[in-house]
Amino acid sequence: MSLIRNTARAVRFGALLAVPVGLMVACTDLKESPTSLITKDNFYKNTDEVLAGVAAVYANLRNQFEDYYAVQQVSSEETVVPTRGSDWFDNGAWLELHNQGWTPTSVIGLREVNGIWNQQYAGVARANIVLEALTTVTIPGQAAVTAELRALRAMFYLNLMDMYGGIPIATSTEVVNRAAVSRDSVFRFIESELRAARVDLPRTWPDQYGRLTQGAADAMLASLLINATVYTGTVSATGLTRGTARWADALIAADAVLNSGTYTLEPNIRTNFTPTNQNSRENIFVVRSKPEDGLGFRRQYQSLHYNSISPGDGGWNGWSVVAETYRRFDAADARRTQILVGPQVAILNGAPIFVRGSTTQQLNFTIDIANITTANESEGPRNYKYPIDPNRVAGWNGNDYAIYRLGEVMLIKAEALNELGRTPEAIVVVNLLRARNFTPARPITVTSQVDVRRAIFNERLFELYAEGKRRTDQIREGTYSSNAWFGKPASTPAYKILLPIPQPQLDVNPLLRQNPGY
Repeated sequence: MSLIRNTARAVRFGALLAVPVGLMVACTDLKESPTSLITKDNFYKNTDEVLAGVAAVYANLRNQFEDYYAVQQVSSEETVVPTRGSDWFDNGAWLELHNQGWTPTSVIGLREVNGIWNQQYAGVARANIVLEALTTVTIPGQAAVTAELRALRAMFYLNLMDMYGGIPIATSTEVVNRAAVSRDSVFRFIESELRAARVDLPRTWPDQYGRLTQGAADAMLASLLINATVYTGTVSATGLTRGTARWADALIAADAVLNSGTYTLEPNIRTNFTPTNQNSRENIFVVRSKPEDGLGFRRQYQSLHYNSISPGDGGWNGWSVVAETYRRFDAADARRTQILVGPQVAILNGAPIFVRGSTTQQLNFTIDIANITTANESEGPRNYKYPIDPNRVAGWNGNDYAIYRLGEVMLIKAEALNELGRTPEAIVVVNLLRARNFTPARPITVTSQVDVRRAIFNERLFELYAEGKRRTDQIREGTYSSNAWFGKPASTPAYKILLPIPQPQLDVNPLLRQNPGY
């Protein structure tokens, strides 16, 4: 039975599976059990029911990368959300996020910071329910489904550890308070889960595009291990003390993907983001989307102007590319064409489009924003990495959101090689990736380990722009707190490489402790 066909069914009862975070980390008195409540004891009795539960875990991915994505993008050097008249102020939330000015009880602290916690733990809860059910039922391919759920749960924990550091770990649905374990312990748990799961995961799922595979587990493992110095380190009020590097292990995980024969670098990077990107041979793991109400992708609208698609049909005119970041792209780099600047035309028919209230003043996206608090509707370059779907329904597009793809794995390999002192080999990998984006080819010319390190982080910016990676990359690079970019102070407290433990979670679980500095 198709897991994708089960998605709609899973969405309908998804709310019943999204166990509140209190189930994971708080002690809640659940004396009554409504007859409609779906539990592992009254459901999951056959293959269809188990796969519906698995589909519900995947359905939760649609929410997983909303608040997480906002923090990764807007608190980094990539994205700024200026206030435009009465639009996009939102009680100062976007300015606070860009300035890294959050606290446990600020607007962002009570919104995105708490939202990430709830969204990720909802995924953990759904996975745990089905995993427990699989201990009492036998279905075909049970080992692979179990591995799939363990790897998905590991991804939720990876996102939590990335944002908060040490967190509670729950592998059952038992209702108890749980204290956080150290970040290093979470790291080791995630690694062990991924290594165990990949053994039973298939290379592909026949007729089941979008499910987590062995390649996805390897890509996740490579991403985990390349960040080992951060994730196994400790964060105090004065900042990060780095832990043990795992460059060789990251290289092995990256090579497992690259040598699998399953994925191929697309000649045109745009193929990975179109409304038909399910045909991409480069995408390793995606969040599936359909051009249907509530099941589609809408991130394009955050950036596009009100009239960008056609007059009176457009986006929300908010998120912009930081000018310094835009200028770092080489003018000949094909990846820069995924950012809109200059005079604008309607996306679907190419006709000139105008600022609101005018029939003669053509919309012209500037590179610079004069004032982050009083921007006009035309200021700032706009991300257009995911094109509009001509078959969209009520603004819901069919573009699948790429979480892992081969281009990133190549850069992980290059970084690991360079850190291992194999710099000439690293340069070859970087230039292989760059070759598809420049005509004629424009290889990097630096040769020292330090300069190649800088070039690799730059290449990650160019290659992975708007894919929700930059905050993590800047923390690993050491530029997240210490560097200035438009709208952000020259330095921010170094402990803010971790978010605070959300105040609402501290309120319900007395075993939790606030992160240093907050």
